Amino acid sequence: MVGEPARATVRVAVAQLAVPADHAAARDATRAAIVAAAVGGADLVVLPEYASGFDPRGVGREHAEPLDGPFVTLVREVAADVGVSVLVGTTAPGVAADRASNVVVAVGPDGALRGAYRKVHLYDAYGRRESDRLEAGPADAEPLVLDVGGVRFGVLTCYDLRFPEIARRVVDAGAEVLVVPAAWAAGPGKADHWRALAVARAIENTSVVVAVGQAGPGVVGRSVVVGADGVVVLELDEDPTVATVDLDPEQVRRVRDRDPSLVNRRYRVVPR
Repeated sequence: MVGEPARATVRVAVAQLAVPADHAAARDATRAAIVAAAVGGADLVVLPEYASGFDPRGVGREHAEPLDGPFVTLVREVAADVGVSVLVGTTAPGVAADRASNVVVAVGPDGALRGAYRKVHLYDAYGRRESDRLEAGPADAEPLVLDVGGVRFGVLTCYDLRFPEIARRVVDAGAEVLVVPAAWAAGPGKADHWRALAVARAIENTSVVVAVGQAGPGVVGRSVVVGADGVVVLELDEDPTVATVDLDPEQVRRVRDRDPSLVNRRYRVVPR
């Protein structure tokens, strides 16, 4: 975790993109979103899961690029050009020849690659099987936590949101904000689940939740930012857009002082 000076607030841009299957077009959309976020004064821009290229029928090895490939290289170059930190989902090759890995990368405002998180919980639910195409990341890997302006942002991905243990483990690693890039599959009740789970993760962890969904066919959009007190402070509809919210780290500390549930708990989370 790399530290930066603390500020009164940290501005986060929520880039709710409709991601095309074509990788060159996806890079163009990502570039435009990062630049727009910087113009809006963002310190950090969060883009969705699979921002490097998406097919609602499934993403696999055919979509994968190494972390020194065109997509992450573009993100690093643009981040350095405009001086903004970035958290963004991409697809990398897996260890097995027929598998890919669902990865969120963290890039600093200097363009340095600060870390990567490989999605632990694969979406084998609601008739889908991500494990037919993807490899799960190791459950015991060190959580990805990025320091921006003195605020600690910890990373989950999409289906991870349904598992409170992983959120708690990221908070134990120092996160004050849980960031969830997603391509949350559409379907009956799914948008309601997305919102309810984001609020629950905020309340139980006394942490801000920044849940950024993809827009477009097959996914719900509806990005949401929830305060550490469980109050929704930003909620988008289904359309592509870039919106900003200012996060106050003192608000998190006040909530945790008033509701010390992280101190009062009686169980530890241990990966298996």
